[in-house]
Amino acid sequence: MEPLGTVTLFLAFCISCLLLLAVVRSRTQGKGRLPPGPTPLPLVGNFLQLKTTFLSKALQQLSEKYGPVFTVHFGGDPVVVLHGYDVLKEALIDRADEFAPRGRLALVDKVNKGRGIIFSNGERWKVLRRFTLTTLRNFGMGKKSIEERIQEEAQYLLEKLRDTKGKPFDPTFLLGCATSNIICSIVFATHFDYQDERFLALLDLLNENLKTFSSPWGQLSNIFPTLMNLIPGPHHTIEKNTQKMEDFVLEATKQHKDTLDPNAPRDFIDCFLIKMEQEKKNGASEFTPENMLTSILDLFGAGTETTSTTLRYGLLILQKYPEVEEKVHEEIDRVVGRARAPCIADRGQMPYTDAVIHEIQRFISLVPLSVPHAVAKDTTFRQYIIPKGTTIFPVLTSALYDSKEFPNPTEFDPQHFLNKDGTFRKSDYFMAFSAGKRICAGEGLARMELFHFLTTILQHFKLKPLQDPKDIDLSPLISSTNNLPRPYQLCVLPR
Repeated sequence: MEPLGTVTLFLAFCISCLLLLAVVRSRTQGKGRLPPGPTPLPLVGNFLQLKTTFLSKALQQLSEKYGPVFTVHFGGDPVVVLHGYDVLKEALIDRADEFAPRGRLALVDKVNKGRGIIFSNGERWKVLRRFTLTTLRNFGMGKKSIEERIQEEAQYLLEKLRDTKGKPFDPTFLLGCATSNIICSIVFATHFDYQDERFLALLDLLNENLKTFSSPWGQLSNIFPTLMNLIPGPHHTIEKNTQKMEDFVLEATKQHKDTLDPNAPRDFIDCFLIKMEQEKKNGASEFTPENMLTSILDLFGAGTETTSTTLRYGLLILQKYPEVEEKVHEEIDRVVGRARAPCIADRGQMPYTDAVIHEIQRFISLVPLSVPHAVAKDTTFRQYIIPKGTTIFPVLTSALYDSKEFPNPTEFDPQHFLNKDGTFRKSDYFMAFSAGKRICAGEGLARMELFHFLTTILQHFKLKPLQDPKDIDLSPLISSTNNLPRPYQLCVLPR
């Protein structure tokens, strides 16, 4: 190429960049006075400052420079980050209505299109969330309570653990089956055998989607959706996997329709079908087949992976700290003994075990940035003006790792949740399930599962790591939308 042509091309590129930068600034400054933040580059925004594999750490470093409320750009889109307990409480709790909308994630929007419970907004979200909470509560008070379902599943899990006969195994599969069967009993009225091929295939699809979504491929797809649509890679499997899961659910709903008794609903699907029939003349009803499909997948995904990952991470932590495991053993023996199954009523007499479970959740910070929020209208927040629809990232880790509330927050220490006299200590900073109007709908169920499964395992088994405890690495394998533990194997020895 001639020198003049090279210079012309370079100038054209520079002018294009300046124009794009002007567009970005006009989008952020013309509609409101956004919080400060690093200057975005054209097209890529602040991509260079955000390490997609450890996003929460990158945001923490930016908060040290720009304060508790700042702006970063994902591609050309501004995102307002909230960092620190005070600002999280102010937004999510004190001003819950303004910050209640769900923010957008391009990769999620691609598959659920704003349907269901988790990523819907407006009246749809209110109606479906209210219906879901009521249905879960009703099934918890039915002929077989949710606690009884969990206790039964814990016994299935014990048998599978005994089958390992003290040999090394990866707990991912067994914990996934156990936690998934709880939500499956509520959604599908079905208990799946741990060898059921359809069930295992469903769990594999869910696990693969979670890993891909949390990987750099997934993060890049959320930042640069148009570009990533053109680039081959594992991020394209999310849509294919979701379609396979939808096919499973569609088959289940068809079977439910064929055997439905409106006077005796068996599960969530039956309840939704009955509601659809009741509102079939309401043209604006949110009880549609599309919303039912996505709501079921929301419940199945959230009810399986979050709890099983927490348990898996928890077992890894207890291997590194055998003295903590031993204290839990002692408390279980004293309060529950070995002859009966633990029950939720025992939790009040087991402050140390309760503290350990809370500390596991605090320490791993499973969903470090929460699921993104947005503002419902042009919102004056502190001294800034956030335009309607702007995505909000509430960094939950910043509350869970607050050094004033939790001394030495990077260390695993159950004393963070114990008073000096050994009683359990509650903390407003414990936002493992988020906070405000978008707090996890399954919080109560997850708490019960974590307590039952962990105490049942430790009631009967001692954990044996395959390496020196001091060499166990507790840092996450992936840290972006989720913190996922590194793969490991362990042995469980009968006590």
